[in-house]
Amino acid sequence: MSAPMRILHVYPKDDTFTGAAIQLFELVGALKARGHEVVLATRPSPQWEARTRAAGIPWYPVAMRSEIDARSALRLAKIIRRHRIQVVHAQKGRARTLALMAGLLVKIPVLILNRGVSFPLDPFNRLGYTIKRVTGIVAVCESIKRGLVQMGVPGDKIEVIYSGTDTDRFHPGVDGAAIRRELGLAAGDFLVTQIGVRSIDPLEEERIREKRLRVYRMSEVRRRGMASVIAEALEPVRRAGGHLHVSLDIDFLDPAVAPGVGLAEPDGPDFRDAALCLSAVQATGLLGSFDLLELSPSHDPSGGTTTRVIDLVARAFAAQEPAAQVA
Repeated sequence: MSAPMRILHVYPKDDTFTGAAIQLFELVGALKARGHEVVLATRPSPQWEARTRAAGIPWYPVAMRSEIDARSALRLAKIIRRHRIQVVHAQKGRARTLALMAGLLVKIPVLILNRGVSFPLDPFNRLGYTIKRVTGIVAVCESIKRGLVQMGVPGDKIEVIYSGTDTDRFHPGVDGAAIRRELGLAAGDFLVTQIGVRSIDPLEEERIREKRLRVYRMSEVRRRGMASVIAEALEPVRRAGGHLHVSLDIDFLDPAVAPGVGLAEPDGPDFRDAALCLSAVQATGLLGSFDLLELSPSHDPSGGTTTRVIDLVARAFAAQEPAAQVA
């Protein structure tokens, strides 16, 4: 192994249960196990305090109330100086800006950023990626790297590290029979279904064919109607009485209905069709887990997108019609 490094991870949130937080904790633990001195700074959090104490990892609460929180930048500079940090890994955009501010007060030899989303960069954020003080950027897929390059970020600064899958546990050779038996699913039942797809890159098309995933493109939804599509999509789970997980990407909706997303895609379902989907989910009585993605309220100052999202989520979980009716 190369000489141990002194690394500071900056996470400008207080959650411990999201995918980003879980991956961060595993990364910090793995680096420590390899002999590196790892320090973690998050927003104040009893959960992070307890987890890092149990793991023997130095942890600092830092308010990080905004991207221009000067007091937090000063606190980060003190942490960097105290531990003689060699590498700062900024986990989110706010952490990046605060680290750059801290770098005006103390030397940061290596500054690493993460990039896990594909929406365009505004001029301020573009500067945060192209500035020479940023040593490298970790992108979670090739398409995000291509997007950064198109926006002027030098390609040789970007390293693609695919995120989110433990390939030792999940790979094409895994026998899925046990989990199918547990969920009461037959061999022909679909485990993953996507509805309302408008654009798929060639690699995704290849994976869909390989895995035989059921994808309902908008052309099919328009032709058959949403009621027919959602009924067919839910039938395997309904028949098996299995666990239904819903991942609601807000950019599934047409931009005319939901402009408050990172990267809008035209020709999506209207609110009525989306409401029909979520009401059908609730009617199964099988909803066991739910996640919400791609909501970006700052892109819709009117607040309309957020209001519609609240209505849709209420339809998925509530037995009665939501109180807020949104046209």
